[in-house]
Amino acid sequence: MEKNTKLLLIDMFEKWAGEEARSFVMLPPSGSYREYYRITGRDRTAMGVYNADEKENAAFLQFSKHFKAKGLAVPDIYSEDSSNHVYLQEDLGDITLYGFLQGIRKGDDFPDELKAFYKKTLKSLIRFQVDGNNGLDYTYCYPRKAFDKQSMLWDLHYFKYYFLKLARVPFDEQSLEDDYHQLIELLMEAEQDYFLYRDFQSRNVMVVDEEPYFIDYQGGRKGALQYDVASLLFDAKADIPNEIRNELLDYYIDELNKIKPIDKDQFKKHYFGYVLIRIMQAMGAYGFRGFYEKKEHFLKSIPYAIENLKYLLSIIDFKDKMPTLFTALTNVTESEELINISQDKEVLTVRITSFSYKRGIPVDISGNGGGFVFDCRAIHNPGRYPEYAEKTGKDEEVIAFFGKEPEMSEFLTDVYSIVDKSVEKYIARGFKHLMVNFGCTGGQHRSVFSAEQLSAHLLNKYKVKVELKHVEQDMKRK
Repeated sequence: MEKNTKLLLIDMFEKWAGEEARSFVMLPPSGSYREYYRITGRDRTAMGVYNADEKENAAFLQFSKHFKAKGLAVPDIYSEDSSNHVYLQEDLGDITLYGFLQGIRKGDDFPDELKAFYKKTLKSLIRFQVDGNNGLDYTYCYPRKAFDKQSMLWDLHYFKYYFLKLARVPFDEQSLEDDYHQLIELLMEAEQDYFLYRDFQSRNVMVVDEEPYFIDYQGGRKGALQYDVASLLFDAKADIPNEIRNELLDYYIDELNKIKPIDKDQFKKHYFGYVLIRIMQAMGAYGFRGFYEKKEHFLKSIPYAIENLKYLLSIIDFKDKMPTLFTALTNVTESEELINISQDKEVLTVRITSFSYKRGIPVDISGNGGGFVFDCRAIHNPGRYPEYAEKTGKDEEVIAFFGKEPEMSEFLTDVYSIVDKSVEKYIARGFKHLMVNFGCTGGQHRSVFSAEQLSAHLLNKYKVKVELKHVEQDMKRK
């Protein structure tokens, strides 16, 4: 984010809150390209959002106002500046349904407390689908007004190009395309006149005062009821047991019947088709983020998705109509490489980053959330001297400068002691990611030198993988 955008968000907050912003912290990235910042004053807090996609912003803001007017549990929109692609929304905290699930679930157990919260969530979903649909201006939908044949084909191609091809799963191109159209015809038989949330999964449900609140519905459009139920109940890493899934599905259908009578058997026939396309869409996303963008934590969801796919293949009754598709899916479920993909990186990865405090502390992209931030600004700064102005902590002259400075040596000795303890514990417990950040004024001398030294220390002492990144220097090279 550019500095002027940060200042815009802070100014927006201060006008809304009537108090000075005391803290401006970037949240870890999600699966989207939006940037979220928690802005905190003395008594008030809000989320500042930057998103360069103007149409996506318009969809989110318009839908939020509509759903709020319907009494649905979505964040308030406090302020917006469409010309600068920023807005200010209610801060719903940090506890997602996925985090809540992880916190109270032990092994394969699925506590009654968790089941009850899922039922609350499904009951709210019906309100989005039915009440939220009434009066919604679908011209704001982006990229399409409905989850129609074209949308379905996009998702299926996403799976083909970013999962099947990148995972090297063989298939006949034309036969697969024919089967795709067969699947689409089946899905289009279901009634389509409802609001389809699109990404209704556990990370987009917030837990606020023991009640579900909802975010990230900007991809919503008209569509069938079954898609969002499938998204929630077959959310890969939530790993809901099949008997619980069936119980929750029956609960949803019973609650829906109180509002709109439906044929339960017919609903379920189309439901499993929507489960299938949702799983394929999600696997396409894992492939794009993991195989293509090289973001390894997305690959960890693949084995969970494969387990869901195995179960689905055992119960679907229309496999014979789409032989090429189901042969490819079966090959996916039998791939040892894909099943064990999250175990490929057995060694601990330590991500070491140097940065400038002017740009903000780097976020953890592993999803682990652990690690350290060390402030190097108390150390004698070679940047004060003209002869080092164009040098960095990787240059011999700067390395020699720090070799004469006892405070740098003392600082790093303390750092090694602290980080070594975590590395040893993480290795012993089988953890896979640790992040260590070094910050200084310009991200050029002290932080770069410290990051380089820690990298060499860890590689010399432990069997670990080190990912070294110099934020400020990388940006200068762009």
